[in-house]
Amino acid sequence: MGQIEWAMWANEQALASGLILITGGIVATAGQFTQWYFGAYSIFSVAGVFVCLLEYPRGKRRKGSTMERCGQKYMTKVVKLFGPLSRNYYVRAFLHLGLSVPAGFLLATILGTACLAIASGIYLLAATRGEQWTPIESKPKERPQVGGTIKQPPSNPPPRPPAEARKKPSEEQDEAAGAGVSSGPQENPIPVTDEVV
Repeated sequence: MGQIEWAMWANEQALASGLILITGGIVATAGQFTQWYFGAYSIFSVAGVFVCLLEYPRGKRRKGSTMERCGQKYMTKVVKLFGPLSRNYYVRAFLHLGLSVPAGFLLATILGTACLAIASGIYLLAATRGEQWTPIESKPKERPQVGGTIKQPPSNPPPRPPAEARKKPSEEQDEAAGAGVSSGPQENPIPVTDEVV
């Protein structure tokens, strides 16, 4: 069985927690909770929006293919600008843990805080396993040569029998000649008459 890539799980968890922090911050700010400024911190300041922007681009997997998120290539360029600060999962783990602490003092944002702390733990596990963020870079698509891909067009129209059941016309004629059977039209030995009553 293959080894689990923990960073993929941490990325999904952190992105979801960023969205939860933004939602809880909107509720706390709009509802004018007693400590509503923690809600504003969760939305506008660093926590919610920053976490979502940092976590939106998925990292490339070691093996297999990785599906890009819609519009990820634009955010990947921004995240790459931070260099080793965005690639290193130790930095992300402690950054998420630090960002989650102030939002933990408000009931509306405590769920996002817990999710972000869990994502921080998963990132720490990924970092200890030697994983790091690498961007998904699209390779230029090679256009196949038209003459090179078509080897020989089909000779008979569809539906075609399977390859094992197909015989070449020369093979059929050789077999028929060996058996003494002509390959032309067959004659019916019994005369057929059409009687109309």
